[in-house]
Amino acid sequence: MEKDTKKQEMIDKINTRKKEAKVVRRIVTIVTLVVILIIGIVGITGYNYVTSALEPIDPNSTKGIEVEIPIGSGISTIASILETNGIIKNARIFKYYTKFKNESEFQAGTYELTQAMTLDEIIESLKTGKVYREPVFTVAVPEGLTLDQISKIIEKNTKFTAKEFMERVNNPEFIQSMMKTYPSLISEDVLAGNIRYALEGYLYPATYGFYEADPKLDEIISTMISQTNDVIKQYESILEEKQMTVHELLTFASLLEEEATAQTDRETIASVFYNRLEIEMPLQTDPTVLYALGSHKERVLYEDLEVKNPYNTYVNQGLPPGPIANAGQVSIEAALSPSETEYLYFLADKKGMNHFAKTYDEHLLNIDKYLK
Repeated sequence: MEKDTKKQEMIDKINTRKKEAKVVRRIVTIVTLVVILIIGIVGITGYNYVTSALEPIDPNSTKGIEVEIPIGSGISTIASILETNGIIKNARIFKYYTKFKNESEFQAGTYELTQAMTLDEIIESLKTGKVYREPVFTVAVPEGLTLDQISKIIEKNTKFTAKEFMERVNNPEFIQSMMKTYPSLISEDVLAGNIRYALEGYLYPATYGFYEADPKLDEIISTMISQTNDVIKQYESILEEKQMTVHELLTFASLLEEEATAQTDRETIASVFYNRLEIEMPLQTDPTVLYALGSHKERVLYEDLEVKNPYNTYVNQGLPPGPIANAGQVSIEAALSPSETEYLYFLADKKGMNHFAKTYDEHLLNIDKYLK
């Protein structure tokens, strides 16, 4: 009987242990699931937080915020300054991000940054000393356009009309302000009485990025003039050596730009013009006739060549009063560095290839050969 009792007690203890083990396993499972769940929540929250910290604070912001980076600032100090000024969301994330990308050698200085800038744009700005931002919109101005044609591009890409653009570029006060701002570029030459548009030829053809949704019209125009100023500065010593004014250069370059085709040798055409100027022979270039007429025509007629206008180089000797278009750098360089030839004539065939001649008789042969 006693043996049976001990046997039962042993069985009860084993069953109790089994129940306890089952409870423990259940508790361990629950705790494990809770821990995994907490880790998952923390991980997702952390991921979202880090992702958010890597993005711009306000992608639509255009307001500039002045930020001063003192000399000798380390990445921790820079990150703290950027966070304090509201440029980035989290200084620690910015610090880790720069280390991850192995970025360093940031420059001290005063920066105008915005909350729309990405971390990469901010880093690039601090490395180069320049502000790198994605433009809100761009305006592309091809080579060889007149102010009238540029006005239509402005109307298409901004809130300003073509009429407003033309009124502004011809406004005497605005012209004077540009002359004061860029004295080495815009001279009294643009105010001559026979000039159609004072700033014709002074708006550089390029693609311009603007970082405000609604930049002022003056800013748009002055940006293009500033670019012309930057380009011309490269050739100041050559201009001085050739005793050539900026106005003459831009006028000459505009003729090359308008005569150019995809296959044109601008340097050789430039030599033709220089050779004609040297012997006081009229330039006789059709684009000046079209500019004089104030309209585009597929074909210049003989009667057009006789139009009485200061820009018509068939009836007037020398360069026209001013540029007839806005020339690009290739034409500017060709005007400064023409080929050395004895050519006095040239024509473009139906495929755009140019054919040059030293005499009028040779020129007539080229006309018979390539144009008839």
